[in-house]
Amino acid sequence: MSHGPRSGLAAISSALLAMSRHLEVHDVLKTIVASARELLDAQYAALGVPDDHGGFAQFVVDGVSDEQWKAIGPLPRQHGVLAAMLHKARAERLPDVRKDPRFEGWPAAHPELVDFLGLPIRDGDEIIGALYLANKNRVPADGGCGFTQDDEALLGILAQHAAIALTNARLYERSRELTIAEERSRLAHELHDAVSQKLFSLRLTAQAAARLVDRDPARAKGELHQVATLAAEASDELRAAVVELRPAALDEDGLIATLRTQAQVLDRAHTARVTFTARGVRALPAAQEEALLRVAQEALHNALRHSGATHVDVTLARRGGGAVLRVTDDGGGFDPQAVRHAGRHLGLVSMRDRASGAGGRLTVESAPGKGTTIEMEVPGG
Repeated sequence: MSHGPRSGLAAISSALLAMSRHLEVHDVLKTIVASARELLDAQYAALGVPDDHGGFAQFVVDGVSDEQWKAIGPLPRQHGVLAAMLHKARAERLPDVRKDPRFEGWPAAHPELVDFLGLPIRDGDEIIGALYLANKNRVPADGGCGFTQDDEALLGILAQHAAIALTNARLYERSRELTIAEERSRLAHELHDAVSQKLFSLRLTAQAAARLVDRDPARAKGELHQVATLAAEASDELRAAVVELRPAALDEDGLIATLRTQAQVLDRAHTARVTFTARGVRALPAAQEEALLRVAQEALHNALRHSGATHVDVTLARRGGGAVLRVTDDGGGFDPQAVRHAGRHLGLVSMRDRASGAGGRLTVESAPGKGTTIEMEVPGG
């Protein structure tokens, strides 16, 4: 092989070990793409996971800066050369992708690609993704494709293991989602049984006290003391249940991974595009992380259910010693003052309470036809 048998095997081994360390889908994809670019000595690498609507559920790149990626714009569609590996299930090696008859151009900010290698990622007969590499660093003197048949074989080995890693990561995430759903269902039943019984007893005791007020004030006073006791017990049980409802994923994976997973799940479940970006965020106190997660969930719910947005962007960035969460949508927007006067809060009161309870602050920017931005800042610890 062009890399030399020893160096090639060592590089493959390192890539496979790196893939096996991750269970979250996004981290697996990033590792695969970075490994492919390094192994094949290319300037750019990408991995696309197709959706059922002619686009990509996920599209991860390596070799492109965050600023470049944002300038490029929306994710690509399944068309042109990108679609070839998904629909024809075969490798493509091109000396100049721009001269291929299937080439349909790219956005102005897109890097200029020349030689190209693409390969499907298969799980049995199903194509679950495709690897793309471009601009080999060592260009042949004859002007042909920089990627060789040996490169294609090496990428094929990586693609086989990528299929296993990607499938395992998906199974892990699905298993975790089911576990969380089962745990929430169990807690909901326990909450219903415990608190409902307390509230039922409280109601009966209050009714008894009302009947005794006139003819036996002393007994009525005793019943009212019992009402206070039952109310306190119900409050304690409710508080304990809420504490137990702290997302398991937040404790296991941290805030960034949890937000990324939720964005990916919502992106698959809704027609609107949901994206997530994190920049330089350090670990925060548990109460602040939970508050940020809950506000993000509420803001995402509003954007996806009520705004008619086609794109919802979630960002979490470091600010001083703390962090700032921003959820922005391109939906119909609203007048915050009119909503407040009409008594409709769209969860804003709850979000503000969560922000202030964690020592942070919440701001809302919106106007009819202008979309909405919810921003929450916490100080850190």
